Amino acid sequence: MASVKSKDTKPEIIVRKLLHSMGYRFRLHRKDLPGSPDIVLPKYHKVIFIHGCFWHGHEGCLRAKIPETNREFWEEKIRKNVKRDRDNCTKLIELGWQPIIIWGCEVSDLEKLRKRLRIELS
Repeated sequence: MASVKSKDTKPEIIVRKLLHSMGYRFRLHRKDLPGSPDIVLPKYHKVIFIHGCFWHGHEGCLRAKIPETNREFWEEKIRKNVKRDRDNCTKLIELGWQPIIIWGCEVSDLEKLRKRLRIELS
């Protein structure tokens, strides 16, 4: 697990390039905000988290399948990640920010993602 990156992942870079091509300017990983969001758009008061489907328990996604070995460990780990994500989003909303969650599996369809971002950021 030590080799799993938390910053500058492929899905994160794809979303950043897409946002930039759409004309949005943003900041990365602001540590003064709960959860240190992957992308922060101060002008719009919105933050974007790019979640890996497995690590953040994307319900209904094939990429979020729990391994058969050491199942209890993985279920507990992912349950804690989901709770932390929920707590961070609640804190951000209380601070006046609007969190947007983008799942790793959503990054493969760029046109659909572009439309979603255009709606979410308007």
